[in-house]
Amino acid sequence: MSQPLFGLVPAGLPVITQPTETPSQTSFIYSISTTPKSFSHVVIFLLPGVVLPSNTAAAIYLVTPPDRSQGQEVPNSKFLGGVGPGKESAIFKLNESSLSAPGGRINLGVSIEDAGSVASRITELQAAKSTAAPGSLALVPAAVAAAGQPSTLVLAQRIIKNAFNFLSSFSGQAGQVEVVPMKAFEDWWKKFESRVRSDPGFLERDD
Repeated sequence: MSQPLFGLVPAGLPVITQPTETPSQTSFIYSISTTPKSFSHVVIFLLPGVVLPSNTAAAIYLVTPPDRSQGQEVPNSKFLGGVGPGKESAIFKLNESSLSAPGGRINLGVSIEDAGSVASRITELQAAKSTAAPGSLALVPAAVAAAGQPSTLVLAQRIIKNAFNFLSSFSGQAGQVEVVPMKAFEDWWKKFESRVRSDPGFLERDD
């Protein structure tokens, strides 16, 4: 089995590093069950030590089954954003229709593509979201997505910093490897979500 490149963390669920399918050397499918525990946010990040090929980035897609009623034979894919050099992680909010997909699973695709193309589509996506109705797919929580607020990169860095500060006290050793119990991560996520609800603007202040 090849070395994993990406990590996915559906809110409240364990970290996923191994893809369900690998259609090619540069594309990966992660099939995530929404039952018995559903989720609305997923973090996608480059694993430590992973360096993508020069001038490339990872494009993230929501992959849905083909609509046979419309004569489609191949899955649909919706561009969500990307991660790569300078933006090693991102948070994606999934809309309700995605969470109620047939089969109780969400399929996320990660494709290593030209960095310029990925960056261009992210810019277009963010421009479209500035006028989109509430409930659409978003890279950051709606409370901090308004114009003039910190960039997605800054928000991601602050979230990772918040997680690192909380989880560092739970680290231990398994042989020569430093590990953190998944229970600690779940506790952090619950605490983080609770704070977002009670004080949505705390990430803007970088307390």
